[in-house]
Amino acid sequence: MPKLNEKNVREKLLEVYDPEMNISIVDLGLVYDVTIQEKKVNIKMTLTTLGCPLFPVIEKDILSKLKPLGPTDVTIKLTFDPPWSFEKMSEKAKAMLGL
Repeated sequence: MPKLNEKNVREKLLEVYDPEMNISIVDLGLVYDVTIQEKKVNIKMTLTTLGCPLFPVIEKDILSKLKPLGPTDVTIKLTFDPPWSFEKMSEKAKAMLGL
């Protein structure tokens, strides 16, 4: 089983895709911070729009992808400070969207 550490959590988050854009939440620049305290994972992230109705889908996918790493708890804190913008996207994501 892969070890629970920040690198492995971030790799798993690369497998979580925004349902509308079909681009990983990491490449979209939605993940602001990942911290681990013992077996607890804390994720600070944003969404592309305030009140995005697809957050429950993204949250479920995050929990599913992280489960094999064995965390005892995963806390996802949404923030809109700073607000998301296209500048936060990776070059890969920008290329996929033709930006």
